This record gives sequence, C-alpha cells and structure tokens, in this order.
Amino acid sequence: MIVGVGVDLCEIARFEAAERRHPALTRRCLTPREAGLSLASRAGRFAAKEALAKALFAPGGLSWHDAEVVADANGAPSFLLRGTVLARAEALGIIRTHLSISHDAGHAVAMVVCEA
Repeated sequence: MIVGVGVDLCEIARFEAAERRHPALTRRCLTPREAGLSLASRAGRFAAKEALAKALFAPGGLSWHDAEVVADANGAPSFLLRGTVLARAEALGIIRTHLSISHDAGHAVAMVVCEA
C-alpha cells in the first residue's frame, strides 16, 4: 500500500548560487559522501531529500543527514534511512521507499514513493 508520495524540482544554477552564498548549506544538507559529488548530483540529492520529506508529510525535527542517497545492488538510487527519518518512516508503517532522480535542462528532479 502506498503511504506517501513526494516530488521536488531543483534548479541546478539556483542550488549552486545558494551553496556560494551559504557555504555551510552543503555540510548541513548532504552527507560527506553526497557532498563530494558533482553539482548536478548534489542538487539531485537535495531534491530527493525534499521529496522524501513531502512523502513523510514533512514533520518538523527531521535531520537532513538521517536520509542518505546511496546506490542499491543494481546501481539505482535508494535511501539509507537512520535516526529521525527512520523513526518517522517506522511510525508511518513504511517498509520500503522508491526513489527516482533525473537531471536535464538545468534542473534536477526527484520522486519518492513510500510503501507500507
């Protein structure tokens, strides 16, 4: 059963400008492994985390680092959930998340589906 769906669109140039204006943004929102990726991939990870928050009904108190985008066994993007985000997912009965990320035409988009 689908519990939540979230989508987010991130303009890559706008994300880059935000990183320049606020150097701590990357450290605050992305894990060290995610922060070492290309600009488009960082924007995609940011969009993925925003989409996940929407799929979890955006409660306060979630830590950005408690949701990390990693590659699954097939190389597809997936989430590694821990801490505050894992606790929220468990409270909603979520047992599986699906993640799709794409980059094109100066934008990164992510869609998340949470299943119980």
